[in-house]
Amino acid sequence: MNARTRDDVEGMRKAGRAVKTAFDAMREAAKPGMSTAELDRIGERSLTTSGARSAPKLFYDFPGATCISVNEEAAHGIPGSRILQAGDLINIDVSAELDGYVADMGESFVLQPGEQHSAAVRICEAVQQAVRAALTQVRAGRSLNVIGRAVQRVADTSGYRIVENLGSHGVGRSIHEEPSYVPRNNPAERRRLTEGMVLTIEPFFSDGASWVEEEPDGWTLAVPPGVLVAQYEHTLIVTDAEPIVVTA
Repeated sequence: MNARTRDDVEGMRKAGRAVKTAFDAMREAAKPGMSTAELDRIGERSLTTSGARSAPKLFYDFPGATCISVNEEAAHGIPGSRILQAGDLINIDVSAELDGYVADMGESFVLQPGEQHSAAVRICEAVQQAVRAALTQVRAGRSLNVIGRAVQRVADTSGYRIVENLGSHGVGRSIHEEPSYVPRNNPAERRRLTEGMVLTIEPFFSDGASWVEEEPDGWTLAVPPGVLVAQYEHTLIVTDAEPIVVTA
């Protein structure tokens, strides 16, 4: 999508606020002993209150309002009976449609971490640093690869692998649009950022896997047990100056 009009920008901002509000409610409520289904219901209520609809349900008939992935689960985890425990590495990914506009965000965090969970905390901090670094490079007219280079630099410096079969994407009218890309350095990239382009920056860092595999449920994407994986994601609008991050 290209958000070229004032109405488009405001529509994306409203969708982004609905998504951020739901995410914040879920993260604040997350606690040991809670099931992922309970956490998902909190997100769904928040979206409904905002007048928004779950994008995974709307576009893919996903069996949950949000995606909640725990530990070795990287993405698309189905909310259910799994009970959260202190020290779990949790990813909450919320995307929603509001008045025809779609925004998407996600974040990995450690639930009530102790000293023994420092490695999981570090990978979450690193992937957030990568997105922040990429945002400073986004300008209309630049190569799409400015995102990948920035993310790759942080991954290499921090000693993490970028998961190669989970990518970032355009968004705005649907949950997944062009440009589809993996945020890692790709010197062959020829596409350019254009004014008004709406897209996500969504890297996945891992300390031992470059690939995720689909679980038997047909949705969940996971790394091998014992391997850490973390994601961070925001939706932004490209401008000639700093991007507009609608999910911040």
